[in-house]
Amino acid sequence: MANRREDKPPKNQNRNFYGTRDKNRRGKNSNEKGNFRRKKADDFTGSQKTIAPVSSQATEVNENFVFGHHAVVEALKAGRGNKLFLAEDARGDKIEGLKILATEQAVPVKWVPKNKLDTMSDSGVHQGMVLAITPYEYLSLPELLEITKKENPFYLILDNLEDPHNFGSILRTADAAGVDGVIIPKHRAVGITPIVVKTSTGAVEHMPIARVTNLSQAVQQLKDTGFWIFGTAMEGTDYRKWNAKGKIGLIIGNEGKGMSAGLMKSVDELLTIPMVGHVQSLNASVASGLLMYQAFSQRAGE
Repeated sequence: MANRREDKPPKNQNRNFYGTRDKNRRGKNSNEKGNFRRKKADDFTGSQKTIAPVSSQATEVNENFVFGHHAVVEALKAGRGNKLFLAEDARGDKIEGLKILATEQAVPVKWVPKNKLDTMSDSGVHQGMVLAITPYEYLSLPELLEITKKENPFYLILDNLEDPHNFGSILRTADAAGVDGVIIPKHRAVGITPIVVKTSTGAVEHMPIARVTNLSQAVQQLKDTGFWIFGTAMEGTDYRKWNAKGKIGLIIGNEGKGMSAGLMKSVDELLTIPMVGHVQSLNASVASGLLMYQAFSQRAGE
């Protein structure tokens, strides 16, 4: 880690290295992480769920729903279920397993027509099951730092990500790659929505997520506690040469705009993914996946 600040390249490039083509895309069970939220978040406003990519404000819901087998199972195990809705004609081992799990968690089960499930899931792939849940409880940055019980945490910092599919995929990979927590902004970014939960296949229940008012201030707080902060851009250090050991935070920029100028000034080193094809862009979740596993490969022995 010595001399890494002195060797960093100039921070003069603010373009998004994974491009803009994904902006409107359609598309380990840890007890320490699993049960860290129970209260209602004060950001859950509005009467209906918003699951499309957001352009300015992330809108969420008072009564939240998750759907699909993996997402429903993980939410039930996390104790967030209020009522389980099953299709009237649903049968099979998965349905029986859900009924047993719901009984163990004292969650009532209601059999409803498929069209009701279609409405509740906004015509998502619900697999005949929708769970009404308590709203997701975000952490503050101090709370995230407090629950991370290891010497060298690895945090992912999402700079105004807008697509819930990207967010869900990133959370799924983050859980698999040993990321210790995710930090997102409170405004102008997607939060935890039913589509995010579905796309993450339940990983959202195991990944601590801090929501902050000002990302630049949050990054500075991390640096004050000894974190090295890395960003992503078209020009920078080849990610395969990245020294990802120690206490690190990795910033993933917005799908179209990349990293904001304010955060760009805070990074200790910029990283880039070399490309040789005709289209010089990667989907945001794919790019972040490459970087997370590069870090994972180095940090396995820490």
